[in-house]
Amino acid sequence: MTRAQQIGVIIGLAIVAVLTLLRASDPQLLRLIRDVTFDEYQRVSPRSFEELPVRVIDIDEASLREFGQWPWPRDRLALLVDRLSEMGAAAIAFDILFAEPDRLSPRTVVGNVPGIDPSLLSQLPDNDEIFADSIADKPVVLGFGLTNEGTYRPSVKAGFAFTGESPVGAPPHINAATPLRPRLEANAAGIGHISLNPGSSSSVVRAVPLFLTDGEQLYPNLALEALRVAQGVSTYVLAGAPDAAGVMVSVKTGDFVVPVTAAGELWLYVSPDRAERYVSARHVLAEEGASAKVSAAINGSIVFIGTSAAGLQDIRVTALGENVPGVSLHAQTLEQILNGRYLSRPDWADGLEIFAIAVLGSLLVILTTFVSPAVALACGLAITALAVVASWLCFSYAGLLFDPLAPIISGSVTHFAATSFRILVIDRERREVRRAFGQYLSPSLLYRIEHTRDALRLGGDDRQLTVMFVDVRHFTEISERLPPTAVVGFLNTLLDALSRHVVANEGTLDKFIGDSIMAFWNAPVDVADHETKAVRAALAMRETLGELNAADAFGFGKDQPVGIGIGIHTGVACVGNMGAESRFNYSAVGDAVNVAARIESSCKDIGFDILISEDTARLQLGAALLEAGTIGLKGKSSRTRLFAVVGDERVMQSVEFAELRQLHHQLVEAFRSRSPDTRRIVSAIRLKTKMIAGLAEFYRRISRRADHFRDEPISEEARPAE
Repeated sequence: MTRAQQIGVIIGLAIVAVLTLLRASDPQLLRLIRDVTFDEYQRVSPRSFEELPVRVIDIDEASLREFGQWPWPRDRLALLVDRLSEMGAAAIAFDILFAEPDRLSPRTVVGNVPGIDPSLLSQLPDNDEIFADSIADKPVVLGFGLTNEGTYRPSVKAGFAFTGESPVGAPPHINAATPLRPRLEANAAGIGHISLNPGSSSSVVRAVPLFLTDGEQLYPNLALEALRVAQGVSTYVLAGAPDAAGVMVSVKTGDFVVPVTAAGELWLYVSPDRAERYVSARHVLAEEGASAKVSAAINGSIVFIGTSAAGLQDIRVTALGENVPGVSLHAQTLEQILNGRYLSRPDWADGLEIFAIAVLGSLLVILTTFVSPAVALACGLAITALAVVASWLCFSYAGLLFDPLAPIISGSVTHFAATSFRILVIDRERREVRRAFGQYLSPSLLYRIEHTRDALRLGGDDRQLTVMFVDVRHFTEISERLPPTAVVGFLNTLLDALSRHVVANEGTLDKFIGDSIMAFWNAPVDVADHETKAVRAALAMRETLGELNAADAFGFGKDQPVGIGIGIHTGVACVGNMGAESRFNYSAVGDAVNVAARIESSCKDIGFDILISEDTARLQLGAALLEAGTIGLKGKSSRTRLFAVVGDERVMQSVEFAELRQLHHQLVEAFRSRSPDTRRIVSAIRLKTKMIAGLAEFYRRISRRADHFRDEPISEEARPAE
């Protein structure tokens, strides 16, 4: 094996390792590709529609034209329940929220008229009472939604039994629910949540949570609760994993056992939207009574009451790409349970796909290096065809979901990279090195890298860095009021002026992220006093921005200055070439980078433009600093102490700052000791802030906290929201 082949194998296997780790981390993009693949499978072979005892009572456009706009008075809904019950509905489930009193109730309408005798109101009918009386002793299931306000939890009408370890912690979490009217809640036979995809960023509903949890109690889904009520059973039997808590395997209600994901979700296997699934509400409410056809459709069926009216905005997207009423998906969930056709993605599917990427990628690297790219391509195409066929057969015959695209894409990337390396020459490699590093390294260092073996390898080294993040304040508002070309011009002017100070202070420009700058010091070469130089660069940025605003360089007007926030932290990070062999960036990742980014975001909450961590402040050789509070970091029990950079060494040595620092120290101690002098000290400090620009907002926010929470430490005052 030649050295070139050795290098080719090493690089190829490194790419395979990166792709394997990427798949193991399962980023959002790969999940989206996988979901779209499974959507296409359903579009090719959707679940066939069958005549099952499930119907949707549709408050459609025709019903609204006949009976008036939504919301309908609840005495009409009571009539709807009575009619459905008379027709023999096995269960009646409302995909409608009843959180507020009926504003159309005669008692409510008359009660809002000034001067009405209160004694007369009790003689008027109340629609909520009529509706509550109607659903009493009937198989009616009411729905509730999710909210982030309040602490209300709905009643749970069913009991729970567990096999295996407790799965209570498995489903999506519920913070609070939309409250039901008390009498409606008391008289309902069942209560279920109507959330179809809580927490999902996708508009497509692919899986429905059959339960929600608050950590102690489970709350069933509307469709599942309707099935329980229709069967007249009182308990759900939930199977958990035999050796792991917080994992759900299946749900049994009456005669039906439903396999679910570990989080208690049911993969939806949808059928095309069909008119036979729906019965218009106007046919049920017709004065002459429902037709024999409608009565036959309702008799013995579980019915869901909802709306397809476009104006009521309860339209969802299915895996088939159809826009359907949300109530239709509740009906389809129940249909799927009744006919027993399920989709599942086994727990070991991820492991199989990761293993396939590692093994097939390694095989392609060896074939490309030692045989020929053409043979490797033929093998790759054969593997691709095999993966697609195997995945499709598993879906068609067993309802199993295996992703064929992740191994295919990874294999394609690996083959392309290995083939490209085989035909590249050293000069080409050197040009790539110069292109990648020439923007932010000195010519002498660049020459050393060009003539160093493995210069293009992926990976990095742990180094002590000082990391800086800079972000433009209110950039969204700025971009919304400017045309795109003006936004680009604004960013070019600002970022060019600010980034010059990074280079001038021996820093490394990592990247521009929209309206943000990431930079670091002490890599790729050692930089003495890098903590101090990073702070000097931040102070220079502040001064430059002030000059640009004073000159109205952005054309916004001098009364609309541009602001920035700067966060700096010193710590260990991994710095090096990151990405793929064919395309990479010299960058830094790790805890120090995350902390610096969090500090920058804290500038908004604390009300100051330059904040540094205690690790950076400890090594400063000359800067005017004031303690600014702490922030909490995920995964760490201790909090990170912050300091505001007021000015340079000249400011630090000034009499004004010395007096301010003494008062600020007293303020810190007052907060920590819960002293009643807090407000007095804040008032004294605010007089001093007039002498040093930029501190007014900082102390204004502390003052507000002192007014309301004088007993809290200042570190708590400055704590940003998690």
